[in-house]
Amino acid sequence: MCLFSSMAARPGKSLSGTQRQKGTAAILWALGTVWVAVLLARGVEGADLPLKCEDLRVGQYICDDPKIDNDTQEPVNCTDHTAYVACHPAPNITCKDFSGNETQFTGKEIGFYRPIECRNVNGYSYKVAVALSLFLGWLGADRFYLGYPALGLLKFCTVGFCGIGSLIDFILISMQIVGPSDGSSYIIDYYGARLTRLIITNETFRKPQIYP
Repeated sequence: MCLFSSMAARPGKSLSGTQRQKGTAAILWALGTVWVAVLLARGVEGADLPLKCEDLRVGQYICDDPKIDNDTQEPVNCTDHTAYVACHPAPNITCKDFSGNETQFTGKEIGFYRPIECRNVNGYSYKVAVALSLFLGWLGADRFYLGYPALGLLKFCTVGFCGIGSLIDFILISMQIVGPSDGSSYIIDYYGARLTRLIITNETFRKPQIYP
């Protein structure tokens, strides 16, 4: 009796283990199916989304030249050192424009507005500052013009520090090292010669040097 009962119990245990394995396999298969279906759905959804016009590659659009203000010699509507120019996608390109509408362009419609850098000016002309420093620097006229009355008065009383201070100021103003006292930039012809300062910080990318 004991032998029979033990032999009858073994098939029951093996059958239970088989059922557990089958159940685990079925659960894993279901989860895998759901995961593949989700990936396919995301791929189809991403493929259906139209491309934004600002994400076009170089050569697929052309931007207008900025409109320059004659008084400031900077792009019109320059705010916070940023102005915007209109860009036109190439013909037969379909993308979402700046208003979010999907459009097939012919090359004349505006697709998006690209930001460009501009300078903050406040009425101080570079040509006037250099001229005052060259001809009336010994009277401190350049410093008065740029908003430094104390230095201007000191130069006036000392005749431009006996000419040495006038020469130094002329060099500094010509190289645009000394600018207006309010921190603004000089008014310089937009397509003229400008000084661009290059600053290297810890965040500047440095290409590793390879020595032979």
